[in-house]
Amino acid sequence: MSQMHAVHLTGNGGLEKLVYRTDVAIPTPAADQVLIQVAACGVNNTDINTRIGWYSKTVTGDTESGGADGFSASVEDDASWSGEPLQFPRIQGADIAGTVIAVGAEADDSLIGRRVLVGTMQQDPAHPDNIYRTWTCGSECDGGFAQFTVQRASQVYPIDCNWSDIELASIPCAYSTAEGMLHRAGIGAERVLITGASGGVGSAAIQLAKRRGAYVIAVCSASKVEDVRAVGADQVLERDSDWLAELGHESVDAVVDLVAGPKWPVLLDLLVRGGKYVASGAIAGPIVELDVRTLYLKDLTLFGATAQPQVVFRNLVKYIEADEIRPLVSKAYPLDQIHQAQTDFLAKAYVGKLVLVPPAP
Repeated sequence: MSQMHAVHLTGNGGLEKLVYRTDVAIPTPAADQVLIQVAACGVNNTDINTRIGWYSKTVTGDTESGGADGFSASVEDDASWSGEPLQFPRIQGADIAGTVIAVGAEADDSLIGRRVLVGTMQQDPAHPDNIYRTWTCGSECDGGFAQFTVQRASQVYPIDCNWSDIELASIPCAYSTAEGMLHRAGIGAERVLITGASGGVGSAAIQLAKRRGAYVIAVCSASKVEDVRAVGADQVLERDSDWLAELGHESVDAVVDLVAGPKWPVLLDLLVRGGKYVASGAIAGPIVELDVRTLYLKDLTLFGATAQPQVVFRNLVKYIEADEIRPLVSKAYPLDQIHQAQTDFLAKAYVGKLVLVPPAP
């Protein structure tokens, strides 16, 4: 067997740029890599954002406005996580769960036969001493929207648990993003407001913040309030309500923000003096209005959270194996239904994760 089924991203644009193929060469692992048979791979905002070119600085709108058709203003020269041009065709898919079936000459052969997850935010191999120089699985290297993938052995994490492959595939991107945000901002047993709480990262952040002893206030659409409460939020606010009227000024210790957009200034008003704000998303729009006086007069700390020290992913594996978190999967699709899966993802009519399953080889 020399060929596999895979989805090629052929350029920045709409869903038509995702081409399902059955004749893609199975990759061969380099010396420091392993070959993984992909069992399942989740769908994430980063898949959409990369396809439509949303990371380009020329784009100022929310992700949904270009989700199906892309952005005519996007520039391929900077429309990636790294700011470098993407190499097409690219196999996307940041949420890889599977089994190692072969290893390169320098990789540990004890990994063969092991069930594994793959780290999403990876260290750029050209800058091994700079944690903030990262690349993303499915962006700067091929990912898991395929039957097989090669990944650096250093980015592969064996796991022993009774979760299904589909459940495991809901973890890597969303949960590592959420845990990375909490780790970066040092979130503990405090009052935490989480925006975009019904999505993959938001629902993961609820669980992970609760695990740290936080009192969680979650923000979501009116139709998802009960679902988000069931995830574990102590209090739920409707997205379009008056947050200040409900909570009061200076009422939360930390904000975990995935939304940004027009209501962003309110988040800083909600923070106590000396409070913390951490962001790893801007689905409502990346351009916000900041009154710098609020920032310095309240002694606030603003964090961006992209790069992840490896302890973040190691901890996630421990949480799973200790049964301290649970998967939130809404629906699974065959890999050849990727267009439908991304259409449903953009509709946001679900809570948790959508997952793609490649055909058995």
